Amino acid sequence: MKPAATSKEEILAVCRALIHSQGGQALNVRQVAAACDISVGTVYNYFGSKAELVGAAIESVWYDIFRCSEGQEAFRTTQDCIRWLFARIAYGSQQYPGFFTLHSVNFVSSEKQEGKQRMQQAWQHILTMLCKVMWLDPQIRPDAFDENFTPEQFADLLFSLLLAAQLRGQYDPAPVLQLVQRTLYGTSPTSL
Repeated sequence: MKPAATSKEEILAVCRALIHSQGGQALNVRQVAAACDISVGTVYNYFGSKAELVGAAIESVWYDIFRCSEGQEAFRTTQDCIRWLFARIAYGSQQYPGFFTLHSVNFVSSEKQEGKQRMQQAWQHILTMLCKVMWLDPQIRPDAFDENFTPEQFADLLFSLLLAAQLRGQYDPAPVLQLVQRTLYGTSPTSL
């Protein structure tokens, strides 16, 4: 017999496992409690409502997909960051089938504010990371950006391309790497 989940983190780990095996629609307090081998009341001790549980589980999945591994150094170039992001969305699609689509459609089109806010926080974190990488990328030519074309605007474009690739299930970053190469580095692409 497995030990009962006795912490918020253990409950969230069970939630991630449920999302992995059954999809996001599997998250309800009774099913989570049963999978954790705890009472419904215990779940409510950690999460004040179903919305809070689902929101925390969604945030936990986003963190699992986009966390950097222990000891991972900062990205040296924008292209390194793009490769990593595409690898992570491929991992997320494999680990949590249908999560991206279900999550974005469910929370963008509904009034579920907590989940929507957590999704937007995850997206903003990715955009902020892309901007930071571009500001520090030594390969970007000095005249690549100006007041009419900022790193923030380009990060937004790159993020849109990442989301579009995910929706199509295409995890090859080569076209986006070509765009970065030609736009920011201003050189002919060689070996990406």
